This record gives sequence, structure tokens and C-alpha cells, in this order.
Amino acid sequence: MESLDTLLAAHRAYLLGWDVGTSADPELLTYRSEVPHATLNGVVRVSGRTPKDALAEARDRLDGVPRVWWAGPDSDAGTADGLLSLDAVHLADLPIMTMKIDRPAAVPTPAGLHISETTDLDEFVPAYGRVSGIPPAGMRTAIDRERTFAGDGTVVRLAGRLDDGRIAGTAVAWLSHDLLTLYFVGTQPEFRRRGIGTAMTVAAIDLARERGVRVAALTSSPPGEPVYRRIGFRTVGTFRLMSF
Repeated sequence: MESLDTLLAAHRAYLLGWDVGTSADPELLTYRSEVPHATLNGVVRVSGRTPKDALAEARDRLDGVPRVWWAGPDSDAGTADGLLSLDAVHLADLPIMTMKIDRPAAVPTPAGLHISETTDLDEFVPAYGRVSGIPPAGMRTAIDRERTFAGDGTVVRLAGRLDDGRIAGTAVAWLSHDLLTLYFVGTQPEFRRRGIGTAMTVAAIDLARERGVRVAALTSSPPGEPVYRRIGFRTVGTFRLMSF
């Protein structure tokens, strides 16, 4: 299994791919997409800076956009507690999960669902944006940022369509650092509880395995953790997600 450091490096590479050029400061890694959605703007790591100084600098760089702070195992010890003492707000503890993908997953695709790669961002981004909470006013910016995405890796966008062509599920497969990392796995609200999210996850895993990748990783919401455990993922770390 890949080290936690490698998983975190792949995660940083994806988030920094959204950045429009805020800073390359290795002690305080920030990314700013201009999309009005908190997880697409934020701090991904701090090292060698006091929480007070880091918080002031991050607020300056990310002024005017919703943002989050990923306080994870790659940040200085005590970062989260230090930020909370300075009025940052705890949002959630997000499990970092991983699994080996050296064999096909025995999960059937729901009847009537057809999963394939898509390059139609005008259709795909609004589909995942609706699930993840990107407001309609920010959708054009999100589409533009996807078009100019420049991370250190390869993005594969998967759409799960019904027989009538509607997108019911999405997944973004990020191939970087010899890993698959999953983002924007989601199901449209009217099609939930049919196994579509699980099918999207498995499709991304199968795609990565066929390309020679043998480890998958993701950051789950707390409610999603049991779902991913049933597929075979295991928790190896935690992000403390905060607003500031």
C-alpha cells in the first residue's frame, strides 16, 4: 500500500490544479479557483508557520471567496487546534480512505445505467455541481476552471447515464503519483438509493486498474464512510476541515 505521504501529495496536486495563481509558497499552500464553492478555494497545507501568521496570510490571499482549511497529517502538529483558538470554525472530520485495486470489484452496475468517459464539461460540471452545492451563478466559472485545469496528473471524468441520456451519477478519477484519487462522486437526488454512487466508484476503480494503477484513495464525508468500507476502503487518516 502507498504511504500516507503519497496519498496526501496526490490530493494536494489535484486541489492545486484548480488554482489561478495565488502563491507557490511551500510553507503555506493555498489554491484559489474563484468558483463560489468553499472546497474549491482553500489551504491545503501549512508547515513552519505559526497558526496566527498562516491564518492572516491565508485570509488575505483568499479574501472574497468561500474557502476551507484542510488540516491534515501533512500540516504542522497543533495546526487545527491553533486555528480554532483564533476563531476558525470546525466543519467536519473527513476520513482519508484507501484500498488496493488489484482485482475487479464484484459489484453489478444498476440496470439501465451506462458509465463512460465524457469530455462535455457544459453537461458534466452542472451535474456534479448540483450535487456538491456549486450555486448556479458559479457554474460558468467552474466549467471554465475545469477547461483550464492544470494539475500534475491526469483527469478522467465519468458520467453515468440512464437509457434516456440523462446523467444520473458522476465521478472524477484523478490519476497522479501512481494512485487513483476520487472526487465528485455523486448521484442526482432523484436517482439515489439505486446503487449508482457505488457503481460510479467501481467504474473509476476499474478504469484505473486497467491503466496499471493498484491503489485507490479518497476523502469521504462521514456519512459516506460506511458505503466505501463496504467496497473495500479503509481509513488511514483524517482531515479536520475548517472554515475561516
